[in-house]
Amino acid sequence: MNAEQLKDIAITAIDDMKGRDIACLQVSDITTITDYMIVVTGTSSRHVNSMADEVQKKVKEAGGTVTGMEGKGQSDWVLIDLGDVIVHVMTEETRKLYDLESLWSMTPASAE
Repeated sequence: MNAEQLKDIAITAIDDMKGRDIACLQVSDITTITDYMIVVTGTSSRHVNSMADEVQKKVKEAGGTVTGMEGKGQSDWVLIDLGDVIVHVMTEETRKLYDLESLWSMTPASAE
């Protein structure tokens, strides 16, 4: 399964679960760890966990691999590692605090 397919499966699962403010960042030009980073807001800790579970379920149903999932017990931020796609499911407060979109949209400094 390629990165585009994984990204689409994850976004569809998140959208079906009513995730808010879905952002998909293509980060392959600034890092080698992943191609896409998806950030989404959940309305509560329960919603965050439910969305993370749904992404994991849909990826596995499609024949993909979930490399890891972190933060499930903490509930305000769950990271799902799909290899070429990393999904961050966060509460609104946590998303504002860490502001991953700004961090990962940085362009590399040019060497002169």
